[in-house]
Amino acid sequence: MFRSLRYRVDNEQVVLVLTILLVLGVIALTSTATFCVSGIFIIAMFILSAMLIHSHHQSLLRDALPINELRAPELADIVEECEKKLQPGEIDAFLVNADQLNAYTFGITSPKALVIYSPMLKVMTADELKFVIGHEMGHVALGHTWLNTILGGMAGIPAPFGAAVLLYAAFRWWNRMCEFSADRAGLLACGDLNLAVSALVKLVAPEVRSQRDFERALAVIDAQDDLASNRLAEAFQSHPMLIRRINRLREYARSREYKHLQTRVNNNIRMPSTTNRGPSSKTSLTEVEPAAQEKSEIPPEERWPWLKPKD
Repeated sequence: MFRSLRYRVDNEQVVLVLTILLVLGVIALTSTATFCVSGIFIIAMFILSAMLIHSHHQSLLRDALPINELRAPELADIVEECEKKLQPGEIDAFLVNADQLNAYTFGITSPKALVIYSPMLKVMTADELKFVIGHEMGHVALGHTWLNTILGGMAGIPAPFGAAVLLYAAFRWWNRMCEFSADRAGLLACGDLNLAVSALVKLVAPEVRSQRDFERALAVIDAQDDLASNRLAEAFQSHPMLIRRINRLREYARSREYKHLQTRVNNNIRMPSTTNRGPSSKTSLTEVEPAAQEKSEIPPEERWPWLKPKD
């Protein structure tokens, strides 16, 4: 199986190094945070985060629906295809019944956890879900899940107010670089720029049902970076403005590197599977989200007219 992390954006590791250096600089220059105290604080925060992550994982095992061949075979097929393409490592996937349009991943040790909220199945097509799931698997493959835990503790060390704000902004800067990298993984997973953009738009405009709705939503998104206040607020947010993510994906999709990687990861799903799927089950995703199954039978270009090629 082909595996590559070349979809990581160039600035991500640079920002990571700068953030670590900034933390060390703050520790060295401020009298309120010595190396010893800061080291103890970071270790304590890491241990606390590990305990909370373990507790959250156990809660999912008790209360959420595991995404596997027996419990949710259709969604499991999508997860399996994304895993074959991206090779992120061992992952436990869960479906959570909650009134929220979201997906996330977490974990320090393997298996990492990937969580999908059930409304995603009503809003997204199967191919758009591949972008969302691939995005989260990109976080796992690139080490963002465990690095986020460590850096979060480092960025929260005791420091004067000005230094604390600077550390927080640096940490968020790295978070935003990670999102750009994960978006590239999502594009590789779904294999279509239009579907990737459509998935991103639906995250903020799930009510889109027509070409006109889509164009209106995209116009609103496109205007995000026109306001200086939005650009300033972005400096303290974990995710870039959506229009920046869309434009970055458009730029990446034109690159020779993307086309090469897309061909290679697509070959992964053409190789014989080594997974023992076991006996089939009558239990399907339809028992959890019947509306999602009804929509999945309609071709994406019919459900979402803006995906149709223009004459």
